[in-house]
Amino acid sequence: MTWTFTSDVEVFAGAAEPWLLRDPIRNTLLLTVLRGIRIGLHTDDLLLGRLEEDGETVAAAIQTPPRGLLLPDLPVRAVPSLAAALIEAERAVPGVSGPLAQAEAFAASWWRPAVRRVSERLHRLESMAPPRRPVPGAARTAVDGDRELLTAWFADFHLEAMGERPADQTPVVSSRIGRRELVLWEDGGRPVACAAFSAPIAAMSRIGPVYTPPEFRGRGYGEAVTRAATREALDAGAAEVLLFTDLANPVSNSVYQAIGYRAVADYATIAFG
Repeated sequence: MTWTFTSDVEVFAGAAEPWLLRDPIRNTLLLTVLRGIRIGLHTDDLLLGRLEEDGETVAAAIQTPPRGLLLPDLPVRAVPSLAAALIEAERAVPGVSGPLAQAEAFAASWWRPAVRRVSERLHRLESMAPPRRPVPGAARTAVDGDRELLTAWFADFHLEAMGERPADQTPVVSSRIGRRELVLWEDGGRPVACAAFSAPIAAMSRIGPVYTPPEFRGRGYGEAVTRAATREALDAGAAEVLLFTDLANPVSNSVYQAIGYRAVADYATIAFG
C-alpha cells in the first residue's frame, strides 16, 4: 500500500469522497473542508492524500496550509506510513487534527515534538431539549453588513481556542454569509453572539464556531444562538447535526449537553514545535 498525493481536488474527490461518505459523522471535518476547497476557500499548496489497497481507497488525509493535517476515521495502522511518506517528501506539517487515536499515532510518528494539545469531543444532536431559561433577544441570519464584526469575532474565537492569531478570516466569513450559514443573536438591536452551521453534506451539518464576546457571557446568549443555528441546520435538511467541544471548557460542554447533544468520540488537535 502506498500513499498518493495530489493538489487536484477532483482527482482526489473521485477516489476518496465515496470512502469518506461511508461515515459522514466521523469524517465531518474532511468532508466540509473538501467542499471549501471546491468553492475556492483553500487554494495554496494543497495536500490531498489517499491510500489504496487492491484498487480501493482505505484512508485519506487533507492539509490546507498554513493549517495542519486533517485526519478522518482512518485505520490507525495506516498512520505511520502517512507520516513516513510526508517526512520523505519534506512536507511542512505544523500540526494534526483528527480522532484521538489517529492524531496521537501521527504525533508519535512525526519527527518534530508535540508542543500543544487541545482535547476535543465530537457530539451529535440526539433531540432538542426545551430551553433552560428565557433569553432576551432573537436570532437572525447574518448579512453583508455584519462582515466586519464577524471577521473580528472569528479571529477572536481562533485566538482564544488555539492560542494564535489566524490568517485573515474575511474570505471565510464572506463565503458563509453568502451561503446563509451564519446566525447572530441580537439583544436590544445589538449582536451579542454568533454561531455557524454548515449546509448539509450527506444529510450531515456541523455547528461551529460558536462565539460570545467576553463582555456578553453568562447571560445564555451562547446557548440561544446555538439552538437557533441547530434549528437552521435541521430546516436545511440535516438529519445529523454535529459539533465539537473543547474538553477544557466545562461551561460550553454543559451548555451543549443541555441542548441535547451527546458524545460520539474524542478528537485532538496537536501542534508541533
